[in-house]
Amino acid sequence: MDITKLVRGNILKLKPYSSARDEFEGEASVFLDANENPYPTDYNRYPDPHQKQLKKRISEIKKIKEELIFLGNGSDEAIDLLFRAFCEPGRDEVLIPQPTYGMYAVSASINDVKVNSVNLTNDFDLDLDATLSAVTPQTKIIFLCSPNNPSGNLLSKEKVIEVIKNFNGLVVVDEAYIDFTNNQSLTELLDQYKNLVVLQTLSKAWGLAGLRLGICFASVEIISLLDKIKPPYNISSVTQSLALERLQLEEIKNQQVKEIIAQRKIMEAQLSESNVVEQVFPSDSNFLLVRVKNAKNIYDNLLNKGIVLRDRSNVILCNDCLRITIGTPKENQLLLDELKRL
Repeated sequence: MDITKLVRGNILKLKPYSSARDEFEGEASVFLDANENPYPTDYNRYPDPHQKQLKKRISEIKKIKEELIFLGNGSDEAIDLLFRAFCEPGRDEVLIPQPTYGMYAVSASINDVKVNSVNLTNDFDLDLDATLSAVTPQTKIIFLCSPNNPSGNLLSKEKVIEVIKNFNGLVVVDEAYIDFTNNQSLTELLDQYKNLVVLQTLSKAWGLAGLRLGICFASVEIISLLDKIKPPYNISSVTQSLALERLQLEEIKNQQVKEIIAQRKIMEAQLSESNVVEQVFPSDSNFLLVRVKNAKNIYDNLLNKGIVLRDRSNVILCNDCLRITIGTPKENQLLLDELKRL
């Protein structure tokens, strides 16, 4: 696939901003090029615009070449830049199977891109025929979340691959929760499918939601485009430093993920025995989607006790469903005790 045929014409012609740090190669000790305050504080210098050290470490962990990695201010920045690079406002369209993460549609609206929707199946998997049938000549991107939010399940890998193979546009697979599964990331298919884009994050398993650091894996052509249109210093020095520090602690992250998965299994069993719970949906993530009797009433009662869940009742296929993040054992037990009281 020739990716350039999908790109907006003005983006292809765009001459990117060249920061002061882009205009020399090698090492230096005196920096008089960027109009910075010369007196040292921890942050008087601009951050590395290419996040070289951070990408090197992510490359080592993920076993993916550095040139296939883009880092954004959360995955939301990568989502927004994909719209800017590939979708003509007021003309192009995207396809989003529902229910799923809401920012795809929000970003589409911000960029004046029409959203076409198709429902997932009742067990929250891809309806392959319906998905491919919903593609129009103007469809540029299909967004798939796997494991899906809010349902928590992995989408069928075979169906996702069929979408990638049969769609002449970008397929963006959001793997924010991939660390909580036993399945391989679709990044292993990047060399095979040039139209595949995979999103991951440090917010979930790595415990860095407050830093806002998202990862986009894609072909060199796509990554080059995102680098071309991103703000020059989109990842702060603080974020780069703290993220690099955390990425040295992979064993601790793996242990925390193991504990969360163990607690998820306990919660699934305990919630299934509750009188107010009608169904606990299978999960490959760090949360459970639970259908209850009168979700709003239960949500309000728990909120009065200082326990905050996410009421997803207004989302298609999620009538009377609450989304419950797996907390610490103590937090989980507090929730279970309150549900018993109810």
